[in-house]
Amino acid sequence: MSAREELPPAEPVVPRASRIIILGAGFAGLEVARELGKAGISVVLLDRQNHHLFQPLLYQVATAALSAADIAEPIRKVLRRYESVQVLLGEVKSIDMSARQLHLVDGSCLGFDYLILATGATHSYFGNPGWARFAPGLKTIADARRIRASALLAFERAERTTDPEEQARQMTIAIVGGGPTGVELAGSLAELSRLTLARDFRSARPEAARIMLIEAGPRVLPAFSEKMSKYAHDRLERLGVEVYTRTPVENIEKDSITFGGNTIPVGLVLWAAGVAASPLAAQLGAQTDRAGRVIVDDTMRVKGLTNVFAMGDAAHFTGEDGQPLPGLAQVAKQQGRHFGRTFARHLRQGTPLEPFVYHGRGNTAIVGRHAAVFEQGRFKLTGWIAWLSWAIIHVYLLVGFQHRLMVSLQWLWRYLTFERGARLITDEHLEPSVPEPAQAVARANMGHRTEAASREGASVSTAAERGS
Repeated sequence: MSAREELPPAEPVVPRASRIIILGAGFAGLEVARELGKAGISVVLLDRQNHHLFQPLLYQVATAALSAADIAEPIRKVLRRYESVQVLLGEVKSIDMSARQLHLVDGSCLGFDYLILATGATHSYFGNPGWARFAPGLKTIADARRIRASALLAFERAERTTDPEEQARQMTIAIVGGGPTGVELAGSLAELSRLTLARDFRSARPEAARIMLIEAGPRVLPAFSEKMSKYAHDRLERLGVEVYTRTPVENIEKDSITFGGNTIPVGLVLWAAGVAASPLAAQLGAQTDRAGRVIVDDTMRVKGLTNVFAMGDAAHFTGEDGQPLPGLAQVAKQQGRHFGRTFARHLRQGTPLEPFVYHGRGNTAIVGRHAAVFEQGRFKLTGWIAWLSWAIIHVYLLVGFQHRLMVSLQWLWRYLTFERGARLITDEHLEPSVPEPAQAVARANMGHRTEAASREGASVSTAAERGS
């Protein structure tokens, strides 16, 4: 029985005199709660997890560089200083806009006067939901742990078979999507296999692992300039990653992936190609874009609704250049902080909500050891300086001093030793099964040992006879 199933029976939830509900404790939701808490305004923050997750470093959990606890912080701990903020653990099943009620999966209800939607995004498989079974995405700690276990088990299974084709299949990993997540996963997995695991196996050769990055568009990192994109492409190839561009995926099955008209046997496929807004956004009855994000005005009010606001990955917010803002942590944090402050003044003083203006602080992505890209307008950095800037920025953005210290120390240790300490396989349902070739080898070895023992016994008997 899970911890959730041990919760007491559902009862109507009665928040403390508050009718302001924030859905989601990501970057945007957490900032709104902080600002309203500072102003002493009663608010309820509802999330289906009890922790805030620093998603930009989630790929490092998936590739055994960090532990899950390094990039997550309990929501109650973050907000405990704000007495007017109530945190509730629960998952919304449906939204009744006419009754202004949230129906939770446990059967309870929450009424609201104002609803702030900050539910983030989920995976999008572009009309192929069946691929999700064979190509997990990376959005939660559970996703990261499963990917880490699957990747490590692929090498373990390769070690247990003597069939060269099966060994090569197990050590073939395909990553679909050449955005920052895909590039970072590819670079990190290449370093894991070639620099860390290579010294730990005897039969399998992890340094010969085949890492493929598959992008349907013309280049990797399409949100960056062509120069930055080319640098990332070249650095990945130097790490041994096979980069395929202009190559959409045609099919994904349990042990294979098809792209460019070819079917490649694989041990693991990872999905980093597309995202879609949380399904809750569609229940508002408001206009949405193709990714399911609700259309909002410049104050983040959902168009057509006077009491509902959306931000972060759940919102389609048009920037000054006429394009929707990207789904970045810095966008969500700025939106949440701005809205929380102006909404508090609106409630306290009756002042109108102020338009939000995004101030970009640059885009960055890590490609591998000593290699990263950073750009802000015409200012561009690559290589070691960009890599160091990336590390400083991400450590600064982590919630909690202890996380900043621990992550910094682990990165330093990893840098000096090439080690990754979070290589634990803890998912019991992913225990490796012994491949047929390995079973045959085991039986053959047992037979050889039995025959050898018989010969040894016969030799002893013969020697004894000669001695007598």
